[in-house]
Amino acid sequence: MLDSIKSLARQYAADIVQTRRHLHAHPELSFHERNTARFVADQLKAIGITPQEGVADTGLVAIVEGRNPGSRVVALRADMDALPIHEANDVPYKSTVEGVMHACGHDAHTASLLGVARILHVLRDQFDGTIKLVFQPGEEKAPGGASLMIKEGVLENPAPVSMIGQHVAPNIPVGKIGFREGMYMASTDELYLTVRGKGGHAAMPDNLVDPVLIASHIIVALQQIISRNRPPASPSVLSFGRFIADGVTNVIPNEVTIQGTFRCMNEEWREEGKKRMVKLAEGIAEAMGGSCEFTIVHGYPFLKNHPELTRRVRSQAVEYMGADNVVDLDLWMAGEDFAFYSQVVDSCFYRLGTRNEARGIVSGVHTPTFDIDESSLETGAGLMSWLAVQELRVV
Repeated sequence: MLDSIKSLARQYAADIVQTRRHLHAHPELSFHERNTARFVADQLKAIGITPQEGVADTGLVAIVEGRNPGSRVVALRADMDALPIHEANDVPYKSTVEGVMHACGHDAHTASLLGVARILHVLRDQFDGTIKLVFQPGEEKAPGGASLMIKEGVLENPAPVSMIGQHVAPNIPVGKIGFREGMYMASTDELYLTVRGKGGHAAMPDNLVDPVLIASHIIVALQQIISRNRPPASPSVLSFGRFIADGVTNVIPNEVTIQGTFRCMNEEWREEGKKRMVKLAEGIAEAMGGSCEFTIVHGYPFLKNHPELTRRVRSQAVEYMGADNVVDLDLWMAGEDFAFYSQVVDSCFYRLGTRNEARGIVSGVHTPTFDIDESSLETGAGLMSWLAVQELRVV
């Protein structure tokens, strides 16, 4: 089976690259992936697989049944949405949509999973069980396409015993992959504060309630939530990226708006931390004569890789790739809505190396110059096929 999968991955590699290039040139934003979904559906039908369309509006689910399909079910996931970024790369497959770009590799994820569909469809009489292929919209935007697909039953009928996802990694050399057991990626909550006071002439501060000063105290004080209330063993990040005080040199405004993010890897601490932030911010504003409206948009949970599943998958990856090409990953405080799956079903989310310094392919995700070494796509499709088939064999 190993040799068959590698051979098919090599055979389909050029087609997978062309699929990725088509998707890269025609990106669509989160929850607007209509042409992408239509393209994926057409590709699946051409293979001989009829997908379920319209899941969470623009998502698809496809089933590849082997022998004895009810014996065990494994799910594989790819996300399909792009980002509101203007592409700066000068490549033949450059985005044709102004201000929209596949800057996070979702085109590679989707192309790889379509490659998996081709490989497994050919080999369907050589394995027992069922493989569910999940093509998901809206990973980049709350509430996250994963949460919506779960609500619409993507983890039911048939219910997978495990779920595997992969994501490009521009910090890992092409030809290598990375794994981490347990906690891996952070929960993500958005923070929106409006601090109100009484504005006026900056030369007469005694007649004002300065919201700029109040907001400054709040930002500094909120950091003590992390340094003094957070459990020491629980990684957390609190950052503010937007502070708008729309006054001028001699005019203090009536209000200040602040936006930030809170990230952690413990759901209990996550809720406790947010309660403490609201209480502290409102208390400071009141004590200084103003008020604070604190709104929190609840985002993705933290992503946890099931230890036993991840050890199995890593072992199979070593067999497919060689031990020297399988690396360990550090904790990462970025967010990923695959976390929703990981909270419901045993899951493993790993990284596919796409970096090639010799060719200048070194830019990080979410940047205008992001790109991948496309030789990684053969690995992406072949490895995922191998992992799925091997996971079906677990007793």
